[in-house]
Amino acid sequence: MTAVPSTAAFVDRHIGARATETDAMLKAVGYDTLDNLVDTAVPAAIRQDAPLVLNAAQSEQETVAALRKIAAKNKTAVQMIGQGYYDTHTPPVILRNVVEDPAWYTAYTPYQPEISQGRLEALLNFQTMVQDLTALPVANASLLDEATAVAEAVLLMRRSNKAKSEGKIVLDADALPQTIAIVKGRAKALGFEVEVADLAAGLPDGEITGVVLQQPGVSGAVRDQSALIAEAKERGALVTVAADLLALTLLTPPGEQGADIAVGSVQRFGVPLFFGGPHAAYMAVRKGLERSLPGRLVGVSKDSAGTPAYRLALQTREQHIRREKATSNICTAQALLAIVASMYAVYHGPEGLKAIALRAHGHARALATALSNAGIELVSDTFFDTVTARVPGRAADVVAAAEAKGINLRLVDADTVGVSADETTTDAVIADVAAAFGAEAAEAAGFELPAELLRTSDFMTHPVFSSYRSETQMLRYLRRLSDRDLALDRTMIPLGSCTMKLNATAEMQAMTWPEFASIHPFAPDSQTEGWRELIEDLEAQLATITGYDQVSIQPNAGSQGELAGLLAIRGYHHSRGEEQRNICLIPASAHGTNAASAVLAGMKVVVVGTAGDGAIDHADLRAKIDAHRENLAAIMITYPSTHGVYDDDVRDVCDAVHEAGGQVYIDGANLNALVGLAQPGEFGGDVSHLNLHKTFCIPHGGGGPGVGPVAAKAHLAPFMPGNAAAWDGGDDIPISASRFGSAGVLPISWAYVRLMGGDGLTAATKSALLAANYVAARLNDYFPVLYTGKGGLVAHECILDLRELTAKTGVTAEDVAKRLVDYGFHAPTLSFPVAGTLMVEPTESEDQGEIDRFIDAMIAIRAEIDQVAAGDFPVEESPLRNAPHTATVAAGNEWTRPYPREQAVFPLKTLRMDKYFPPVGRIDGAAGDRNLVCSCPPIEDFEN
Repeated sequence: MTAVPSTAAFVDRHIGARATETDAMLKAVGYDTLDNLVDTAVPAAIRQDAPLVLNAAQSEQETVAALRKIAAKNKTAVQMIGQGYYDTHTPPVILRNVVEDPAWYTAYTPYQPEISQGRLEALLNFQTMVQDLTALPVANASLLDEATAVAEAVLLMRRSNKAKSEGKIVLDADALPQTIAIVKGRAKALGFEVEVADLAAGLPDGEITGVVLQQPGVSGAVRDQSALIAEAKERGALVTVAADLLALTLLTPPGEQGADIAVGSVQRFGVPLFFGGPHAAYMAVRKGLERSLPGRLVGVSKDSAGTPAYRLALQTREQHIRREKATSNICTAQALLAIVASMYAVYHGPEGLKAIALRAHGHARALATALSNAGIELVSDTFFDTVTARVPGRAADVVAAAEAKGINLRLVDADTVGVSADETTTDAVIADVAAAFGAEAAEAAGFELPAELLRTSDFMTHPVFSSYRSETQMLRYLRRLSDRDLALDRTMIPLGSCTMKLNATAEMQAMTWPEFASIHPFAPDSQTEGWRELIEDLEAQLATITGYDQVSIQPNAGSQGELAGLLAIRGYHHSRGEEQRNICLIPASAHGTNAASAVLAGMKVVVVGTAGDGAIDHADLRAKIDAHRENLAAIMITYPSTHGVYDDDVRDVCDAVHEAGGQVYIDGANLNALVGLAQPGEFGGDVSHLNLHKTFCIPHGGGGPGVGPVAAKAHLAPFMPGNAAAWDGGDDIPISASRFGSAGVLPISWAYVRLMGGDGLTAATKSALLAANYVAARLNDYFPVLYTGKGGLVAHECILDLRELTAKTGVTAEDVAKRLVDYGFHAPTLSFPVAGTLMVEPTESEDQGEIDRFIDAMIAIRAEIDQVAAGDFPVEESPLRNAPHTATVAAGNEWTRPYPREQAVFPLKTLRMDKYFPPVGRIDGAAGDRNLVCSCPPIEDFEN
């Protein structure tokens, strides 16, 4: 009987290089085996003693089946809990062609705008939608969740209100409970006063820096806030309104009531509940506050031909430039979810959104009528979509009766029940809810919104919100935008420090299953057994991988994981009576968010210098430790270093800090160079954050979603993030709005670990090291590798130094980055961590052919630099400075440039079959910052 050959193991699908390619790459680097390469590159002092042992690797089919089994343990229900989270219909054309389309979900943050025009337009639509609905002139391109967005607004008010900087922050008692907890947690770390007050009774006494209102409140109550806002401003306070965007289609918007800032969630604009996230939040501000706006801001500038073009604006606010002076530690966004919400608005338009709002309001009115007819007291007679009812002593019985009918309500307390209607609510559901209260269903009568609360202004009048009503139109619009971009589905994205590798389809499948996607974050535990099993298992696997004792997946971005880890260190020192320990040492080469996160944790940053070989300057480190010994809280180090090298001295650094009483934070941004080889929790780390959206395959989605779990040793476990919805003010300061952060994307990482197993994850790490060293070896003669470790090897990435070439020819690293677009590549990381360099990370998922294609492009570009040096053409007229070249330029009737058209657009013969043309030429960033435009420009601006 003939044996049936087995299908390839998943590890062979994930790792790009075949065995013969691995041999050829090893030969180029000068090693005969992969293990010999690894043994030389990775210091023996940090190597883990035993192989990484995890659950046995499974096939794609087995893994998907296991996920089905876990998902089946969750119970779907009609979700009417509210509290900031609502069920919604994701239009299938958006679900299929954005959420499930790798052209959108594998894209990177649009730092190279010429190859990001599609996603930038989608994000500009998002900003325009937010600006219109809030009636405020500038909005950002999304934040992480509503509660942390409010916290960012509070910090903005404190920064901007210099005259009242010592005053307190006043929070509306009707704000979301998780929002109150997050703000109080930030205040605890930074030492400012927060007062929660019933603002329906007016402002409290005392000096006030800022006020936060909720519209509608968590109770559902809707109030005219204009008089309260006016009073706050008369007293010198700034005002933030946390507003439901769907409600603002009917209600007077915050900007028209005088608010300075509006924040909130766009989850109900087509983004599934996802057990709490990922969900995009928004922030909009009045004029004068835009340069303090946290997060990313899409602006409009012009390209080299004068064509309007989109870009990220005001990037000097970003952490890698301003470090501890950054406006926040937010370094990412929920870009993919913001794009979903923007397309939901484009598809429905203003009239469609208003119809959805009226339907939700109508169902709430029908329930209120039924309850009122039954003599049940309502907390407020004026509401949008949420009715809160008083049922003394029987609230739990009402909630249980509704649950028996497959409906979840909010148990406020023993006497009070909240019910939130949404886009998916039906008449039959309202009848069942009324019955759970012991009431008869009724037609809506009364409870209309008062005329003085109603919106009278137009919104979303730009043609983009009225042009794509049919599915055919929408499908083509989405395709047209995605075709303008370069994402991982088209090409290698060799970004150092960012780890753009395979996001396997099998890993992605489960996140949109209803059993995972439709679960409310505050659903009863009896309905979430599958979710909690998956999360507990993933946390346990991550603890094993890292060598730590406990993991929390709550932080929903790497920067938030940093903050969580530093808050744990802060709590630990305070618990020991060492409140004076507030100095955080940070190497000069560290990720910029490190410094910003340390400041938010209430620490003071002291920078440690870098030695000539890129390692920490030990003399400077010893001096800084001695100078701050009694006050030393922590050191933050990235390992392998931000320079892409395994430093031999990491244990010495950790020991020196521990000896002085400090803790060691190891930034896990580069964990993909350690998995299976070394464990930060074993070679000196007390706490680390990990980037699931890098090492563990969650796709970037144009800048997010991300998950930044925090892993810690046992002594820090009591200070790990608590549940914001139930936080009692203790040392377990919550970091995100929901207990499990961006849970919706966790099945991706769970599946990746299950598909690979311990041996597979280790093989991936080794292959990543080989790929980086292959690039370094092949390109070193053309672009010198700046830093190397033992044996002249790098870790998982290498820094190519262009500074000498720039000095000789004027060709800059940015010129090379833009010229790579003509070769069909996303640029490497530009001028970080060293100005004038390119940091390259090929990852383990790229095969030798694709890596060679990149190397060939870089060698060809070096030849063009040599042409500049030889005087063939001046740098100002070179293909490098004129890059990227658009199809319009190449096909124009006139060509006066001193190099041929073919060199401009087909510099390699391999490009003739599959050529990517950027939609715009090089964009003038400075002009965009000087003339800030952050909403959709008129269509006429694009006419020639």
